[in-house]
Amino acid sequence: MAFNYEFGHMLAVFIPVALVLFLFWWFYRRRKPAAGAVPADTRSLLDEHVRYYRQLTEPEQQRFAEEVESFLGHIHIEGVGTPVDDLDKVLIAASAVIPIFSFPGWKYRNLTNIILYPETFDEHYQFEGDRRNILGMVGSGHMNGQMLLSRSALRAGFSEHSGQSNTAIHEFVHLVDKTDGYVDGLPESLLHNSASLPWLQVMHEEIQKIEMGHSEINPYAAMNQSEFLAVTAEYFFEKPESMQEHHPELYRLLSQMFKQDPAARES
Repeated sequence: MAFNYEFGHMLAVFIPVALVLFLFWWFYRRRKPAAGAVPADTRSLLDEHVRYYRQLTEPEQQRFAEEVESFLGHIHIEGVGTPVDDLDKVLIAASAVIPIFSFPGWKYRNLTNIILYPETFDEHYQFEGDRRNILGMVGSGHMNGQMLLSRSALRAGFSEHSGQSNTAIHEFVHLVDKTDGYVDGLPESLLHNSASLPWLQVMHEEIQKIEMGHSEINPYAAMNQSEFLAVTAEYFFEKPESMQEHHPELYRLLSQMFKQDPAARES
């Protein structure tokens, strides 16, 4: 009986300690950057290819680069039918950091893996055939935690001729929107209650203008509230001066939401 008691006591002590050690190992393993995940020339790639980064102050550039490296250390990126080079990694991470740059330490807890396709793909995640028209997608259901991106669209979003568009930023804004559990164009993590009504009002007024052909905003924004947020966020970060000129109230609300004033940086 004494033996059984001592053995039971040892188990009662050992099991919680072992569980704590396992959880610590698992947590550390998930946060330990994979070998080669962070390019050695991250900062030079940012300076060469990301206009947003070049417009930051030196301390801001330091923090932006650190956020990019942190993202790359914790999110797995893989290619399907295409290689993933260092520039692809840096552009994906920059797209993730840009919308939440004014929220230091932000983590995309609803994302574990990014799948990069060479070009467009279809709703069955195929990149061959004649029904390919998707540039980016945030997964749901059995694909929850996944993001799918077109490599060509990723590169185009950071080119000098991108216009209002940046597919990767668009998809990361969807993920920000999703943090409250709903992809509905009302990101509770960014939008204060007092700003919800003005945002909805401006959103629906602009959707009406788009449907009537009286707006230069990408018509895809009129699909629904979540697409309106993602499309106008692309415009906000890619052509902020133009948005501020043509849509001052929309610009003001997005500036309030993301706590950024990109037009001021450009001027």
